[in-house]
Amino acid sequence: MEPVVTMDKLVSLCKRRGYIYQSSEIYGGLSSAWDYGPLGVELKNRIAQFWWKEMTQLHDNIVGIDAAIMMHPRVWEASGHVANFSDPLVECKGCKMRFREDQLPEENRISKKCPNCGKDLTEPRKFNLMFKTHIGPLEDAASIVYLRPETAQGIYVNFKNVTNTTRVKIPFGIAQIGKAFRNEITTKNFIFRTCEFEQMEMQYFIRPNEDAKWFDYWKNERIKYYEKIGVRAAKLQFHEHGKDELAFYARRAVDVYYEFPFGWNEIEGIHNRTDYDLQQHTEYSGKDLTWLDEETKERFLPFIIETSAGLTRQVLVALCDAYDEDEAQGEKRVVLRLHPSIAPVTVGVFPLVKKDGLAELARTIELGLREDYPTFYDESGAIGRRYRRQDEAGTPYGITIDYQTKEDDTVTLRFRDSMEQVRVKVGELSARIRSEIKNYKRS
Repeated sequence: MEPVVTMDKLVSLCKRRGYIYQSSEIYGGLSSAWDYGPLGVELKNRIAQFWWKEMTQLHDNIVGIDAAIMMHPRVWEASGHVANFSDPLVECKGCKMRFREDQLPEENRISKKCPNCGKDLTEPRKFNLMFKTHIGPLEDAASIVYLRPETAQGIYVNFKNVTNTTRVKIPFGIAQIGKAFRNEITTKNFIFRTCEFEQMEMQYFIRPNEDAKWFDYWKNERIKYYEKIGVRAAKLQFHEHGKDELAFYARRAVDVYYEFPFGWNEIEGIHNRTDYDLQQHTEYSGKDLTWLDEETKERFLPFIIETSAGLTRQVLVALCDAYDEDEAQGEKRVVLRLHPSIAPVTVGVFPLVKKDGLAELARTIELGLREDYPTFYDESGAIGRRYRRQDEAGTPYGITIDYQTKEDDTVTLRFRDSMEQVRVKVGELSARIRSEIKNYKRS
């Protein structure tokens, strides 16, 4: 029977094992912000590195950029964010709580009563989600800038820069990973919806008449990506946007949904944005953003197929999907079955005891593996307890150095998922672990 993964269990594990902490916790915390601890930052970075490799290294026609968080305010006028990037806000006249009207239960939307205290709700008003600030010494209309609510616009405004300084040809993509900020009315479900988050986006520039082909291509590629990082296929599904759901600029949109403990929800979007963005920036900037085909001499505004994923949501997906409970030696074992390609620590190294030179030998072996894998050394407590700690932290492989190691130069290699143990020559460890990662299948 599959264990029930609750958000309470997950939040507790994340705090206990150093994945995620409440931001500013010693001051009472900030509900919309979270800090990534030693294991959390490693998991986040390894997911980002996996995505970056998938998008850029494995494609010869996708390049990367890293655009600034603060951009010229006209960018957000051109993109439509100043006028349209808003949610309907209602406030309770009694308890003063605020809600997104479109996320209220249907009975509360109809009755216009607060779901918290039952008092009357105000009429909805538009609430712009962008964080506004000022740049320079004076706070006036001329100094207004916004913290970017998405990373995509930084790609569009650099379209000409990239095409002028690289040898890319249509079709090609521009990828970016970076922070984005949205002044959400309500934040909820741990790190799923926060005001500060990270996005992994790739904008693919194509001929207008090839949009259907490339949309289907990227839809299929993106679902395969999640299976590569170990997410179970049964927990994933597509959600096609109906006409009433489509953004005003989109011809087609499909979301990748994951089944979280709180239900099915979006983790990535694949969008056919047509030529809307380049049209808008051409109009507002006065710069020609068309593409010239050198062979046909045809000039046109490319269509854009966007893949937009939340890095921080993928961290939550990885943790939810990996969480498991089973039994080891008559005790309940909590284990994170993270794919070895994204696990924060690949190999835990343990001397059976500290004495008789085993600790020194274990240190030497651990140092030798560091060049190839993230490692963790632990000589504290009973060996079984050390295994349990690393199982809960998601470490896929454990190496134990014992007295036999001194006799025949072999160690015990333990597998997190099955708890199986085999003897392996010290000189063959790195290659064996590499082979295990390549052929990993979750049990």
